Amino acid sequence: MNRSATQEILSSDAFTGRHIDGAVRLSREASWPHRPEDWKLVHSVSTGVVALNGDDVVGTALRSDFGDVSTLSMIIVDARMRGRGLGRKLMAQMMDGTDARELRLVATADGLPLYEKLGFQAVGEILQHQGIAKAATPERAVEEVEAVDLEALTALDLAASGMDRGALLARIAGIGTVLRAESGFAMLRPFGRGQLVGPIVARDAATARALIAAAASRVEGQFLRIDMPMNVAEPQFAESLGLSHVGGGTAMVCGPKSRPTSEHKTFALAAQALG
Repeated sequence: MNRSATQEILSSDAFTGRHIDGAVRLSREASWPHRPEDWKLVHSVSTGVVALNGDDVVGTALRSDFGDVSTLSMIIVDARMRGRGLGRKLMAQMMDGTDARELRLVATADGLPLYEKLGFQAVGEILQHQGIAKAATPERAVEEVEAVDLEALTALDLAASGMDRGALLARIAGIGTVLRAESGFAMLRPFGRGQLVGPIVARDAATARALIAAAASRVEGQFLRIDMPMNVAEPQFAESLGLSHVGGGTAMVCGPKSRPTSEHKTFALAAQALG
């Protein structure tokens, strides 16, 4: 790609399926593990914008509207195009018209200063653990569900996260596995280098550990990733299952809204892109 200033013709367009290949190239250059299928999952529940240099994708940003909450994600600018305000422009387009919603994102260290300037505040940390999964006996009963009650799962997820994600949960259930405990659930699906477990919604830490153990046991010997909010994380337990801490991100919010408290909590994200 010729990047000379005289030949750059920058434009923007709505993100569509034809931009997936270029988006995958950007994410791989940023050392993100996303496959085309992972981009397509996020895009299936999102609107987005793409920056173009001619026909080349040089920036992306997506927004997923989940009821009163929107998540902003896949915010990437080609390394050779940074320092020109392109990331800010993409973010501004995604934030336009969202005053009534709470905005959430998980920030990388590089993106943090921009998001702070745009009014986002840090509210916690996300711990990313991954590795070759080891089996363990769940401390509470967990079963794999074939006839998924999506209405019940959506209600639990909404109570825990404040996000109405029925369409997303339906798509994840269609490509993955649903694990159910008496007071919670987990979803396991292909992602990146192997499998990802999330979301995990549970009433207590013991149930969350049981769901994590069941997921790890189901994919024993395979690559598994989990992204856990630090305030409810089980890092030592994840380590015992072969999942090492490899980084994470900063959970950020703009325009937070009050909502009812719930006895259920989100113990693992559906993805850093999706909350």
